[in-house]
Amino acid sequence: MDSIKKILGIVWLLLAVVVAYFGFTDFGIPKVMSDKQEDHVFGWIILTILMPIIVGGLAVFGWYSLTGEYSADKK
Repeated sequence: MDSIKKILGIVWLLLAVVVAYFGFTDFGIPKVMSDKQEDHVFGWIILTILMPIIVGGLAVFGWYSLTGEYSADKK
């Protein structure tokens, strides 16, 4: 079971990188550079609030899983 957790840790870290890339290139930067006010506000909310929470959560969870923090024998 610990080997599955380590593999999923790598998956979560890769998912964090993918979400960060698509968050910046598809949602963040194009919305901030838009001329419409509602796109501008949405882009800043994505970049400053949602992206750090989502990417940080995935990365921390993946790192802890990869390093064995969730193993059964760790107490």
